[in-house]
Amino acid sequence: MISYEPLWKTLKRKNVTTYKLIKDYNLSRGILDKLKHDRNVNVDTIGKLCEMLDCRVEDVMEYRKDV
Repeated sequence: MISYEPLWKTLKRKNVTTYKLIKDYNLSRGILDKLKHDRNVNVDTIGKLCEMLDCRVEDVMEYRKDV
């Protein structure tokens, strides 16, 4: 399972709010909802987040083995 928990930590560390992602970076609320609920998103979205936040993929998502 893919978890986007690292994204929320990265946002906090970089002082970027979800409001800023929507207003300044034009990230849709639908995408944010998917991320909040660990649903699938396009790899392009992950790339854009890395570019927006100037971070690595590991700062946005991680793999967690299902138990």
